[in-house]
Amino acid sequence: MKNTVLFDLGGTLVHYFERHEFPDILKQAITEVQNYLLQKDLLRVSPDDVWRKVREEDYESSDHRVRPLEERLVRIFQLDDLAQPDDLIMTTCRCFMKPIFARGYCYEDTLPTLKGLKSRGFNAAIVSNTTWGSPANLWREEMERLGLSPYMDAVVFCRDVGWRKPAKQIFEFTLKKLQALPQQCVFVGDDPRWDLVGPRAVGIESILIDRRGVIRHAEEGPMCIKNLNELLDKL
Repeated sequence: MKNTVLFDLGGTLVHYFERHEFPDILKQAITEVQNYLLQKDLLRVSPDDVWRKVREEDYESSDHRVRPLEERLVRIFQLDDLAQPDDLIMTTCRCFMKPIFARGYCYEDTLPTLKGLKSRGFNAAIVSNTTWGSPANLWREEMERLGLSPYMDAVVFCRDVGWRKPAKQIFEFTLKKLQALPQQCVFVGDDPRWDLVGPRAVGIESILIDRRGVIRHAEEGPMCIKNLNELLDKL
């Protein structure tokens, strides 16, 4: 009997950007950091060097370990040479996330579905990667802004664990936090790269949400829904 639904965030509950849009968004994010450091007279790196380092940092670890945003920004902007306090680093992270969070909005079926799950006695949790390994506390603030927090029994980001989906560690951590068994859970996500292998590795059934009708899946593959309105019926 399923009694717990684990959700991916971006592309599942909230819209931020499509994959092909990320290069432009990354430029906006880095520019926000540049402008902040310039305003504070702390920019010590030439524009050419900044963008060269951005290209070098724009990847995720092949073993799925998290590469924290703070460390990337320190390397890109040579902030370790400034001996600045931690609040400067967090402020640069906020600058980086500004254009991403500005785009975020819940899909129209998100809150009604979460309310429906609660009314039927289901537990719910978010299990999500973060953009460029950005800090979990910024994303928890974002959950409050979007009105998602009241419906969640747990919120787990890759930064909480040190591993990105599809690494099984993030799912094991969530199960322990919820004190739930894998067979009691279902995971709902939008990206086959991250949202199938990880849950399956710990025995959690996956449901893919295909809002744009672009996911190709075999007959024997995972259950697929077009929107969250279909989820309650599937459960």
